Amino acid sequence: MLDLIKKFTAAFSVTGEETALRSVIEKEAAIYADGISTDPMGNLIVYKKGENSGKKLMIAAHMDEIGFVVTYIEDNGFIRVSNLGGINSISSSYHTVRFNNGTPGVLVFDSGTKPEDIKANKLFVDIGARSAKEAGKKIKIGDTCALTPVFQKLMNNRFTAKAFDDRIGCAVALDSLRNAKKTKYDTYYVFTVQEEVGCRGSKTASFSIMPDYAVALDVTTAGDVPGEKNQPVSLGKGAAIKIKDNSVICSKVIVDRLTALAEKHKIKYQYEILTAGGTDTSSMQLAGAGCDAGCISIPTRYIHTPMETIDFSDVKACSSLLTALTEEGME
Repeated sequence: MLDLIKKFTAAFSVTGEETALRSVIEKEAAIYADGISTDPMGNLIVYKKGENSGKKLMIAAHMDEIGFVVTYIEDNGFIRVSNLGGINSISSSYHTVRFNNGTPGVLVFDSGTKPEDIKANKLFVDIGARSAKEAGKKIKIGDTCALTPVFQKLMNNRFTAKAFDDRIGCAVALDSLRNAKKTKYDTYYVFTVQEEVGCRGSKTASFSIMPDYAVALDVTTAGDVPGEKNQPVSLGKGAAIKIKDNSVICSKVIVDRLTALAEKHKIKYQYEILTAGGTDTSSMQLAGAGCDAGCISIPTRYIHTPMETIDFSDVKACSSLLTALTEEGME
């Protein structure tokens, strides 16, 4: 699975520009699928026929990452940008970026800006251009950029990279797809778009599929670092079964079933309540007449920074738990 994660984190996939990552995932998923398609929003939908076609299970992991969009090019060639999604402006500054056409640059903020005043409107990108005309040969209004990919192994089989949110969820979904010996229900692995700007892709996909059961795969905040309070999730303690976040109260049916499967298969797990932020779980839960929806979360440190950090044992636990659910269903 590490090879998948490396491929996924290297692909450009700023929200609204998920084409490159979608192509990588589609190539990897096609050999395991009974059907594969892309909907008008850009969601990649991988279908696996189940033993019981009377029920449908939807699994969602979002392909997009936070990034920046070009709003203006100054006369001296510096490029003004606005945020796409929940940007941490301080942690993003003084890093290299890559535009959707491959052009590199440096993301910095206005000279003399006080730390408390660092916001997205203070940021600009220096691509080395000497004028707006020169910059315009490479970049135009509406182009997007993201922090340059990085992937580094740490001690104790832990890894750091940008955009584990949510490439790691995509990797878990694909790993489970290729490892599952069967699927209990007709199962739709949906690699969604534009989650970071309002769970837009999962909304349309869930209305199209109309699942009976739904599970999102996404990162969650690990509270085992200095300064974090009242967050019980920790790296190395297994898959995090979501109870609620700011956008959803998960179905007790899903929470109880995931718990039972984890205990049955001796998969390490922990419970999660995320006090800020949301996931694709909410939009799937509310599609049509609604469905039983839940989320398997991957514990992650430093979310929405260039150095998101995970424990690989948690990733494997999440994949094992998802595989158990797809194979055995809700009974």
